[in-house]
Amino acid sequence: MNIKQFSELVDVSAYTLRYYEKIGLLKNIIRNSSGHRYFTQKDVEWIKFVKRLKDTGMSLETIGDYADLRHQGQSTSGLRMRLLEEHTELLKDKIDIETLHLNKLKEKIEYYKKVIESETIT
Repeated sequence: MNIKQFSELVDVSAYTLRYYEKIGLLKNIIRNSSGHRYFTQKDVEWIKFVKRLKDTGMSLETIGDYADLRHQGQSTSGLRMRLLEEHTELLKDKIDIETLHLNKLKEKIEYYKKVIESETIT
């Protein structure tokens, strides 16, 4: 598929895809005889994973490190797993902090509900 089709399918702009290729997140993209990029289902799955990592807060630099290891092949599986484990721990810590914030906001909402309720009674 061409870059426009790929962009629509993965919901990432063509500009961003070109940037990802430039910084090494997309490697070995096939080009047709005219030099236009041609993307495969493997590229679709990879970009979906990149988006997931990005959505969890992983930096493009770290995703790039992961992409470099992936490109080196199966022998880097342990390093890639370690990188994902480290990110998982960071994500868990972030979730714990966000859960604390959420609970504090809920407490404040309950406080205001009581304040409002007491105002309507008097």
